[in-house]
Amino acid sequence: MSIDKTSTTPDEHEVLNTEAAAAAVTAVDPRLLVQEQGLAGYLTEFRRKLKAGELGSLPVILGLVAICVIFQSLNSAFLSAQNISDITVTMVGTGMISVGIVFVLLLGEIDLSVGSVSGASSAIAAVLAVNQGWPEWAAVLIAVGAGAVIGAAHGFFFAVLGAPAFAVTLAGLLFWLGFMLQTLGENGTINLDSDGLIGKLTTYFFTDVAAAYGLAAVVTAVFFITSFLGNRRREAAGIPFRPLSDTILRTALLGIVSFAAAIMYNQYKGLPLATVIFLVFLVATDFVLRRTSYGRKIFALGGSVEASRRAGINVTAVRISVFAISGGFAAIGGLFLASKIASANQSAGTGDLLMNAIAAAVIGGTSLFGGRGRTWNALLGVLVIVSIQYGLQLESIAEPVKYMITAGVLLTTVVIDSITRKTQKTAGRA
Repeated sequence: MSIDKTSTTPDEHEVLNTEAAAAAVTAVDPRLLVQEQGLAGYLTEFRRKLKAGELGSLPVILGLVAICVIFQSLNSAFLSAQNISDITVTMVGTGMISVGIVFVLLLGEIDLSVGSVSGASSAIAAVLAVNQGWPEWAAVLIAVGAGAVIGAAHGFFFAVLGAPAFAVTLAGLLFWLGFMLQTLGENGTINLDSDGLIGKLTTYFFTDVAAAYGLAAVVTAVFFITSFLGNRRREAAGIPFRPLSDTILRTALLGIVSFAAAIMYNQYKGLPLATVIFLVFLVATDFVLRRTSYGRKIFALGGSVEASRRAGINVTAVRISVFAISGGFAAIGGLFLASKIASANQSAGTGDLLMNAIAAAVIGGTSLFGGRGRTWNALLGVLVIVSIQYGLQLESIAEPVKYMITAGVLLTTVVIDSITRKTQKTAGRA
């Protein structure tokens, strides 16, 4: 009987299999190149993301920089402290509505009612606070609650009765527009107290220079701590993590942007309350989406409804809750928009508000096909839209041209999103 000299013992097989598995992990996970090769690793990672369509918000940021450069070259007042402050306050109303839209888009659905819901909610708050004499804080809570209930009702028709979200929310657009007009009455306008709670949402500024600098320091410190601790947990779990140098570089860049904004704010009126509130909501919603099981369920639904159902996710409940969130944020945005003009009137929620809210989410990087996006996309997108509007206004560009330019930006973004999705499918990432 011959003996096979190439045979190995079971222990040797285990060693060989372990080494092969380790080599395979290293080979298929190019993110490790960042740690192993330094700058060359970053370049390799960038090329990999470019081929796979995974550049994230980088194109939007570059576009925003280009917008600033172009309009500043045309008018030196564009990057003035006053103009930038006005932009960051004006964007909050639409930005809040866009945050709710992000949640809906993550499901791969759409909510066309948010403009009308925002107007109806501001009308409810104005009637209660001015006509009925309620405390403003109570009127605000009722208005936001009403927006959430309206959104939940839309979600019920969609998730339980099976009606298409497009048709349900289109009907909602018309119904709540009529409700708003009925609520405002014959005059069609209810003036708000500019010194009241709603009025101060967009007019109050923290004039102490320490407020802006303190917020910049807190934001930078919190980002570093959370990033550092997150990387420590990933390292302990044996999965790819960002090197400390990467975290320090990102923190430094955020610190530069944050303190530059603080300097700019302190050159005008100070830190706007509206901007602070918006940032708080962005941080909170980003935490919900990325750090909670509920957020993971939303992403899972956006990827595959059937797979989510088989995994035990209550699809109906998640869908209803997402539309309730959209309605709630529409109401919050409506209050900021009412604060901006110190009134609730018949034009609230109409015009290009719906288009801008949806466009902001898409331009910022949220996919129309579901499953990809962050609430920070709403911030980037609304910054792009409002910056274009203010830049064109400084140049006295006619209103029709503004619509066409904004439409061009939106179309470009949608085309990029479609191409990115195809690229990801080709690369096996979607």
